[in-house]
Order: sequence, then structure tokens, then C-alpha cells
Amino acid sequence: MNLPFPEAPAPEPMAEERGRLLFAGEVDFLKGVVAMDGLPPADRPEICFAGRSNVGKSTLINALTGRKALARASNTPGRTQEINFFTLADSHYLVDLPGYGYAEAPVAVVAKWQALLKDYLAGRASLRRAFLLIDGRHGAKPVDEEIMSLLDRAAVPFQAVLTKADKVKDRDRAAALERTRAALARHPAAFPELIVTSSEKGWGLATLRAAIAGIE
Repeated sequence: MNLPFPEAPAPEPMAEERGRLLFAGEVDFLKGVVAMDGLPPADRPEICFAGRSNVGKSTLINALTGRKALARASNTPGRTQEINFFTLADSHYLVDLPGYGYAEAPVAVVAKWQALLKDYLAGRASLRRAFLLIDGRHGAKPVDEEIMSLLDRAAVPFQAVLTKADKVKDRDRAAALERTRAALARHPAAFPELIVTSSEKGWGLATLRAAIAGIE
């Protein structure tokens, strides 16, 4: 039986090597942006990582790049309060968005950075794809679907990436995948394949690197 939104297959050797080289090269923090007028020039393809607070965005970025502290990881939800831009060689921007949903911050601060996130997703012409990180222990939740709907309205293609997949038993991971697939089926901007990852075990990292390297 063909599942809707199957897991992306392992990349072909050439695609895997292209992804490896992209992330093995120069990857640098460029700037943190707190307002739309601070965005860098839209002069290259851009991909962003979106996800609810504490889903593991910074940890995944560090795992992809092999750099332990490129993106600041924290156990405190809501630590990332800016749009953080990283340069991948001279060819791409990788963008770490502020977490949405629960955050340990004043209400006014949360509202400000949530508004910035929405403005960025709706108004960045060079944004080619959003990678929507979903906690693999739980699957898609209503707050994830809010961002899916925003991406639908902005006509930004998004690909689901399950994080922390090593933290659950196979049966529970399958249930989380089922919930996620059901949610994705309701959103026209969803990319037809999803990627299952573990930053600690290295699962899915080559697939994700290859997917990013193939975006032009």
C-alpha cells in the first residue's frame, strides 16, 4: 500500500555528496533580524526551519553542519527570539525562525516575534521552501497546523521533518507519523514526502542535506 506523504528515500550518491559538500563548506552566522527592514538582500535561494518552541531546530541545524554551537540550543522554550540567518557557502541562506506556541517570555515579546515570523513567511520572495519541524514523539499538533495554514496562504511550499525520532518506540513513532500525515493531507502547500530525523543518531541528516542542496 502506498502511504500518503511517504518518508523521503535515501538520496542517490551524487545528491548525497552534493549535500555533504554544501554543509561541510563555509557555514556562518550572518545576522539576527528583529524587523523586516533588517533582512539581508534576497540574492540567493533561502530555506527556513520553522517549528514550535523546543522542537529541536537549533540542535538539528548544529547536527546538519557538524558544528556544536552554530545555532544556540536551549532547553528553555522560546529562546530564539529573532530570525537568524546563516550562509551556506555562497549559494543559500539557511534561516532559523523563532519558535511558535508556548514560550517562556512576556506576552508582548511573544506577540512581537510571532508577528515577525508571519510577516517573513508571507513576504520573502526568495524563500523557496520551509522545513516544518514536528516533534516525532507526538506528531502534528493544532499549533503546527496553524503554521501549515499560514504557509498555505503565503503559497510557501513546506516539507515536514520529524525530529527526535529516536526518543520513542517504533509503535509510538508510527502513530505520530499517522497523525502527521493526516494533518498534511489538509494542506495544499505540503511537500509530498516527509523526512524523519534524529540529531543524536544521525537519522535522516543526509536526506535533509541533499534536499536542501537540491533547492535552487
